[in-house]
Amino acid sequence: MTRFWVCIAGAGFFLALLVLHSRFCASRLPPHLHLAFKISWRAEEILYRLDVDWPKYSEYFTGATFCVAVDSLNGLVYVAQRGDNIPKVLVFTEDGYFLRSWNYTVDTPHGIFAASTPQEKSVWITDVGSGFYGHTIKKYNSFGDLVQVLGTPGKKGTGLNPLQFDNPAELHVDDTGDIYIVDGDGGLNNRLIKLSQDFMILWLRGENGTGPAKFNIPHSVTVDSTGRVWVADRGNKRLQVFDKDTGDWLGEWKNCFSEEGPSAVRFTPDGKYVVVAQLNLSRLLILVAPPVGNIGDCSVVSTIQLADQVSPHLLDVSRETGAVYVAEIGAKQVQKYIPVNRYFSLFSS
Repeated sequence: MTRFWVCIAGAGFFLALLVLHSRFCASRLPPHLHLAFKISWRAEEILYRLDVDWPKYSEYFTGATFCVAVDSLNGLVYVAQRGDNIPKVLVFTEDGYFLRSWNYTVDTPHGIFAASTPQEKSVWITDVGSGFYGHTIKKYNSFGDLVQVLGTPGKKGTGLNPLQFDNPAELHVDDTGDIYIVDGDGGLNNRLIKLSQDFMILWLRGENGTGPAKFNIPHSVTVDSTGRVWVADRGNKRLQVFDKDTGDWLGEWKNCFSEEGPSAVRFTPDGKYVVVAQLNLSRLLILVAPPVGNIGDCSVVSTIQLADQVSPHLLDVSRETGAVYVAEIGAKQVQKYIPVNRYFSLFSS
């Protein structure tokens, strides 16, 4: 114990010397030392910690885990994975207990979204497979029974009547039942489509390109509480923002993604933060959400650096607890990050 306090005192004394030196002798320091000192003092908030007890048993992950969805209304977590002769969809509780799995009509899952109501438990899956059920977006109940198919099964394309997809990446279903789809993940299409709850096209934005409302692999989509649609434009290294009702382009965030574009985007339940995944950097970014109006520039408030080659692909956030679930295709698992105590109090108050 004495050695511990001696170390603490020594560290404090050393830091005090650095502060005094930078205050009175900073002009004599070489530029690279100035930079190192400033970076070391830049504070970054710690908002999440890994829940090492989720799931209770990880042996259920038997393939590459591409996506995850949280049904906060019913306390369920859906995981979709790829591989031969394995269950494609796994269902857990938010506490980490395995409930069931199913495989019916799922070819090659890419994105998943839970859209339950008090009357119905449902989950949507985007399927990028080349088989009979590929290039579609499908709605299932919680037990894997097929309820609805969007697109032309087994046929990729650009058509709108009938509607066709090519590698649809992800979707978001809002509380009104309207559906926002990003299509596609490296295929023929680079577009954002809004459908009504009866599956009529309300508006469409996008084509391949780098300008406003153009895309290069639109990979993830979500809607914030102020009526803005956010798209992870992965190949263009930016987030693009659209008006939910009109489809008008509202702006973009690029300055946070100079190293790599975003592969996933979600908001925290309180609307304060945007959670973004960067696949090849194996990193999560926590960004400050903009107020109503001009979106401004993005600002990183916290990062979660994962191990090399973990490769976070898509993620989801629990509306109830604020927990972040990350589907990692490199590690072949889903991990859960829970808000630290001071941040969690925002959701429980």
